[in-house]
Amino acid sequence: MRATFFISDLHLDIARADIQRAFARFLHDIRHCDALYILGDLFEAWVGDDDDAELATETGRLLRQFSDAGPALYLLQGNRDFLLGAEFCSRAGASLLPDPSRIDLYGMPTLLLHGDSLCTRDAPYQAFRSLSRTPRWRADVLAKSLAERRALAREMRRISHEAQSNQPEDIVDVTPAEVHRVMAEHGVQQLIHGHTHRPACHAEPGGLRWVLGAWDASALVLRASPEGN
Repeated sequence: MRATFFISDLHLDIARADIQRAFARFLHDIRHCDALYILGDLFEAWVGDDDDAELATETGRLLRQFSDAGPALYLLQGNRDFLLGAEFCSRAGASLLPDPSRIDLYGMPTLLLHGDSLCTRDAPYQAFRSLSRTPRWRADVLAKSLAERRALAREMRRISHEAQSNQPEDIVDVTPAEVHRVMAEHGVQQLIHGHTHRPACHAEPGGLRWVLGAWDASALVLRASPEGN
């Protein structure tokens, strides 16, 4: 199967076994593809690569089984699983990509992001994003016990849900000027991202912007092939 697939925002969680089952079926069905890119928020929360929870172990096993079948597997960190690291990716047979990453998608220069960096009007989140990506902040958090990190993750999710519920729609969506700037900076005619949970294809001044959807009632997937998307 000459095809490459893009997904994001599965938000895998112990409370959503249906999404985990759908993900397992999806991996089985596309096991002969060229590549799979997971553009962030594979997990609802990620407390570190040493997480020994069943969900983390089983997801790593599913991904390793998929990558061992031959396709290339790539992961980006999202705003929920930004502590995802090289150790988990090694176990899963995946490559961890920086955000953003520029790829050649069957001859089309394409930029991949999770998408949260494009939401520049959300100033408090962008301040936290900058802080939480620093080596010192990450080291301080990862030095805590698993129990402490799990409690911290629960608190951060609570704060995030409260903040998003009180935000105007345009604040939690991408900033058009930032989209245009990033596409021009990287010299691409195509951009793929998730994060906003608003699946669509937008015609931008520099080309096309594909927005991936969250996995909830159904699995939302973008498929690309040598013949076109």
